[in-house]
Amino acid sequence: MESELFAKESICLSCTECNETYPVMELRYFCDCGGLLQVLHPLDSFKQLGPETFDARLTSRDPHDISGVWRFREVILDVAPGDMITQPEGRTRLYQRSRLSSFGDVEDLHLKHEGDNPTGSFKDRGMTCAITQANRLGMKIVGCASTGNTSAALASYAACAGMKALVFLPAGKVALGKIAQAVGYGATCLAIGGDFDEAMAMVRQMALDGDLYMVNSLNPFRLEGQKSVMWEMLQDLEWEAPDWVVVPGGNLGNTSAFGKALLEAYAVGWIQKLPRIATIQAEGANPFYQSYKRGFDELLPMQAETVATAVRIGNPVNYSKALKVIRETDGVVVQVSDSEIMAAKALIDGCGIGCEPASACSLAGVKTLRKQGVIKKSDKVVGVLTGHMLKDPDAILKNAAQTLYEIRSIEEVKGFLSSH
Repeated sequence: MESELFAKESICLSCTECNETYPVMELRYFCDCGGLLQVLHPLDSFKQLGPETFDARLTSRDPHDISGVWRFREVILDVAPGDMITQPEGRTRLYQRSRLSSFGDVEDLHLKHEGDNPTGSFKDRGMTCAITQANRLGMKIVGCASTGNTSAALASYAACAGMKALVFLPAGKVALGKIAQAVGYGATCLAIGGDFDEAMAMVRQMALDGDLYMVNSLNPFRLEGQKSVMWEMLQDLEWEAPDWVVVPGGNLGNTSAFGKALLEAYAVGWIQKLPRIATIQAEGANPFYQSYKRGFDELLPMQAETVATAVRIGNPVNYSKALKVIRETDGVVVQVSDSEIMAAKALIDGCGIGCEPASACSLAGVKTLRKQGVIKKSDKVVGVLTGHMLKDPDAILKNAAQTLYEIRSIEEVKGFLSSH
């Protein structure tokens, strides 16, 4: 296990299938064998650091310490501060509400809200690393396929770096709030007459042809940035690891990144137990769940359809990485229906926290796993909320019984209040 987690001498890219390694500054997305790549750091880099180092940075006013990503820079991407493209991102909160705990039937439930990031989703954490690496490589055009959040983050960070951003969106399948962000930040947005997976295939080919630098989660630097969600969560909990980490699953980048972060932290002694990861998929976009039920025999792509647009993905590119994470953390995969997602979202919104529909998969998944007896009532559970509620305002308005009441006088207001 340790040999697969750490580089032998210096930071490198390593194939998750055959363990072949490549220089970290070599522009590539795949191993020659076709396997996915990951960034490996030498074990000594981890051993020279620890919770004390990261906790000390919490009081710093340096923007690179304030960032919830670059606070862990030596084992994320060790670059000079002047080379970091940062907002800063991260430093998101853990939320607790008694109503959420009651809904999930778990006594110690925390929700880490990545919607508190600059562009409103966890994608900022990965994008700061991917755009920083693109800048180091001298890239001028960056691109992605997106269901919305990636495009917003890409557009923002590309604007910070002075790069041209090209976004491929499945026509009619992206929430308006996310498109508005990408357009507002100055990205060129292209509507593809197909789903996310078709847009992903187009971007992938253009990247291999050298036309752009791809920052989807096939990019290993994206996942390095997303690791920081877990390390910051552990820091929030004073390095007392929870029993469970529950996360929505679409392209499975977070499952992959979170598992890598937790396995690294456990291997070097930052935490004393390894949390189990639960990946929650929407019922209409559940190829990972279907594979899990079959013992991970193979991935069978599907035509995805769900109200949770951020996870409306039928052919997740990080399948092989996520599969290993579920096995190595003794994790589970479950599905939840759109109605269960929206019920959980309504409660999160009603508690004054708010989230986009895909985020609510976490809470809905906790409830499902508790009913199945997989999660115990006494377990410490952290669910990840991946995006801000204003990412998809249409989902709120479409599911509200009524949004605006026409009132013409104070007397009507008083009458309304007495009847409601």
